[in-house]
Amino acid sequence: MHDLSGGPSAGLGFSISHVAPAEQGWVELLAMGLTFDCAGLRPGPSGPQPAAGTLLGLLDAPLGDVVTIAAGPHLEEAPGMLPVLRVLAGLGARLCDLPGIKAVVWRPAHCWMTASYFSKVVGKWLAGGPFPALGLTTLERDSDGSIYTRGLGLITGQELRFAPDPKLGAADVARIAVRLIHALIEADPLDVAHQFSGPSGETIDVAPQAGQAMLRVTIRR
Repeated sequence: MHDLSGGPSAGLGFSISHVAPAEQGWVELLAMGLTFDCAGLRPGPSGPQPAAGTLLGLLDAPLGDVVTIAAGPHLEEAPGMLPVLRVLAGLGARLCDLPGIKAVVWRPAHCWMTASYFSKVVGKWLAGGPFPALGLTTLERDSDGSIYTRGLGLITGQELRFAPDPKLGAADVARIAVRLIHALIEADPLDVAHQFSGPSGETIDVAPQAGQAMLRVTIRR
């Protein structure tokens, strides 16, 4: 049992439940009764380089050996369940204590982060704090000026898309998106339009679109 005491996720112990042949470069980790595959370990082959994406605390996407942690085969039908994601993120935060880590990539959001940032926000989440929306989800701008989330769909089955609004700055969108993400991750997927209150008292209209996989967000002032 590995217990890196003093780290932000010190309560999340894990054990190595299976070791594949060295040339395959992977082990199975057991944490909270769930198993996860940790692959890309030497002397086996490195994992594939993650896709480019949002950078948090990084000037560029560093190159190097890629080690991946993913839910085990018995969790293939539940990769976005919050209890599974909490353990997965906690394992990632625990491994951030190891030397030589250049970045952590949360693939569903295409988000590259410093190890210290990932470890900090995940540690706060596991300790009862807010969901780390900035990191486990990201915001991207489309060619028509709309802004949409990436990564939220893994958890809720639905992404957010903000209608183009020249009066709404990127920082305003980010604050409202975080508010909505925190409200939506603990709820069932929306199948009808719903109103939320924004961080500055705005009325936020959220309506399912495109077979309900996308939620269209408009702001009323």
